[in-house]
Amino acid sequence: MVYKTKGVCSRSIEIELEGDTVKSVTFNGGCNGNTKGISSLVRGMKVDEVITRLKGTDCGGRGTSCPDQLAKALEQAKMQNA
Repeated sequence: MVYKTKGVCSRSIEIELEGDTVKSVTFNGGCNGNTKGISSLVRGMKVDEVITRLKGTDCGGRGTSCPDQLAKALEQAKMQNA
């Protein structure tokens, strides 16, 4: 699935799930090293664990961040797959 981000530097997030596990995440735009790091760290994690850990993360007072947007994208993916 492709999630269009809001309020952050990355434009979108491409997510591939395998059941309830994150198979791959690719951020389009944003801080290259940080988004690659996040993608690598969440690979193989359960969707609910990623959401719990990343939801609410703030970047520079924006009220959101790339990790928070990933959590929102995963919440949306869960609803679509329910």
